[in-house]
Amino acid sequence: MPTPLSLKYWKKALQAGTLAVVVCFSLGASDAGARYDHLNHQMMCSCGCGQVLGECNHVGCPTSPVQLAELRTAINAGMTDQQVLDSFVAKYGATVLAAPTTHGFDLVAWIAPFAVFAAALLGTILLVRHWSVGKKEAAQLASTPEMDAIHERIRRETGSEGGY
Repeated sequence: MPTPLSLKYWKKALQAGTLAVVVCFSLGASDAGARYDHLNHQMMCSCGCGQVLGECNHVGCPTSPVQLAELRTAINAGMTDQQVLDSFVAKYGATVLAAPTTHGFDLVAWIAPFAVFAAALLGTILLVRHWSVGKKEAAQLASTPEMDAIHERIRRETGSEGGY
């Protein structure tokens, strides 16, 4: 007869094994649903609302139910994610993609914002350096005897005692 400790151990092991099998099967069962959610968030609704296909929520949208049905049919037909996206691009145009591709000219859409930011940062740095050099030159001009004489004359004529 098994001891209570070993019986308790085997009971817990059986429960853990059953839980692991259930989790593995449930992950496989929801794979199509996960792909559906992933893909419908990679595409835009083509009705012109500007929303992601899976989030299009305006009342009476004529295209999102059709596109979502096409997406579900394509997934059930066993198409890969890239094949599904390619078929939607072929049917609705490249504007159906929520993000541009990373091939060819579309790569500019990914690079341009960073390039513009870098150029603006460089321009700002150069402008600030130019301004600081101009202030140094102005400070050097302000301390010449000619400028001191001009400042003294202005002070005498205006009666001002300091601020400019």
